Amino acid sequence: MRLSFLFFLSILTAAIQFSADQPRDVELIDFEKLPPEKLGDKITRRYVYGENAMLARFDFKKGAIIPKHEHPSEQITYILKGSVRVLVREKEYIVKAGQVLIIPPNTPHEFEALEDTIDLDVFSPPRKDWIEGTDNYLKR
Repeated sequence: MRLSFLFFLSILTAAIQFSADQPRDVELIDFEKLPPEKLGDKITRRYVYGENAMLARFDFKKGAIIPKHEHPSEQITYILKGSVRVLVREKEYIVKAGQVLIIPPNTPHEFEALEDTIDLDVFSPPRKDWIEGTDNYLKR
């Protein structure tokens, strides 16, 4: 029995190493042509992801709210247009067009759009809750 387990483990290790050595295909995506996902009447998002990172674009109408939540991904938020109020660890940040806010992993935070806003976010690692469709806090 122990020999079988060790044999299985060696095969598994070889398979993982083989797949890690294989180059990934390059993907070219027309981001603007992705259909926006409607998350309520004031929020839409588009996103793409690779193995280690995710890129998301949110379009917020003034007054849009993303309720308090946290995730294991680091989040880098770049406001392209408009402004948002972000509450992180009970501290308020007003993030305006051209500014970047970096939110560490597992840090509770919430957003409110102070005006119509375009928000470009990078997450690492990719958000499994989005990929698996379990991000119910956003779909109210």
